[in-house]
Amino acid sequence: MNEITKEKVENLIYEIRGKQVMLDSDLARLYQVETKRINEAVYRNIEKFPERFSWILNNIEEENLRS
Repeated sequence: MNEITKEKVENLIYEIRGKQVMLDSDLARLYQVETKRINEAVYRNIEKFPERFSWILNNIEEENLRS
């Protein structure tokens, strides 16, 4: 497995709505799985992921991340 440095992980953390977050696609890369597998795990265990840990970007937030 590739070694993941602290600096590399820090570059994957964004601030959205005043919170530090990681995107599902970045988590999937870290765990070397498909993004849909991360989302499936969340949906199947929703009680373990309260809203403050898992939420969906609105259109404006998504567009800001792309720019």
